[in-house]
Amino acid sequence: MVSKSSCIENGDIKIQDNKSNLEGSYLYPQFYDHSCPNTQQIVKSIVAEAVAKEAHMAASLLRLHFHDCFVQRNSARGFEVLDEIKSSLEKECPLTISCADIVKFSARDSTVLAGGPSWEVPLGRRDSRGASLSGSNNNIPAPNNTFQTILTKFNRQGLNVVDLVALSGNHTIGNARCTSFRQRLYNQSGNGLPDSTFDQSYAAQLRTRCPRSGGDQNLFFLDFVGPTKFDNSYFKNLLSSKGLLSSDQVLLTKNEASMELVKIYSENNELFFEQFAQSMIKMGNISPLTGSRGEIRKNCRKINS
Repeated sequence: MVSKSSCIENGDIKIQDNKSNLEGSYLYPQFYDHSCPNTQQIVKSIVAEAVAKEAHMAASLLRLHFHDCFVQRNSARGFEVLDEIKSSLEKECPLTISCADIVKFSARDSTVLAGGPSWEVPLGRRDSRGASLSGSNNNIPAPNNTFQTILTKFNRQGLNVVDLVALSGNHTIGNARCTSFRQRLYNQSGNGLPDSTFDQSYAAQLRTRCPRSGGDQNLFFLDFVGPTKFDNSYFKNLLSSKGLLSSDQVLLTKNEASMELVKIYSENNELFFEQFAQSMIKMGNISPLTGSRGEIRKNCRKINS
């Protein structure tokens, strides 16, 4: 399995020195207007078709953006849609559109199709020539990480607590496996007791399909209120102690600044949408490869030979 990274192109988590990025690093929405004017339309139609076939594909394509920015392997769900987009774009404009930019387009279009905000995607990224598994698991925030660990991982990317809370709102769509929250149901702190910050009737309901052993791959909605609708119900669930993952619920219970933001977004969907869009742009601008650095991959799953 090859690791894929294009936000963190060199396979590690460090933010590059801005000085090395100044020349030729300018990302802008019109980057492909002359070299491949139909890019956005091609991406949009293929994403729309994929989401029409399966509504949860929107969440998978949105997650790829996150995993791309925090270093992730290329076997993630939804990658087959990227393959189809890349294939169409290679026919239209060979070796022109980077996989890194396709991921950004797909995430934006998926969000819109699920009822979420739109934003202009800054373009002009190139793809990495190398891929490293080192640190990929350490760099992606994990479901059982403490609040401080999650915030530190975001901070390393140049993202702050506002970005953390807004971007966590992507869990308004999609699923999580039993293995990612089982600990909360049975043994959160190593004392054989469930997580006290979990609504107990909700926890009891989850235990019916997420037993102590077995059922590891059983899927559960991250937001049971509207699992395919992009809205602020995720934050309302946190206020009711019904966040599915520990990494969701700690936004309310472990930090005052994040708690305030959860409350604000739960009451103001428009503000959540606005901040989510801004934070997605910010995340997409993490240390891009531009100019003559990197390459335009022919196949998003591997570097060019």
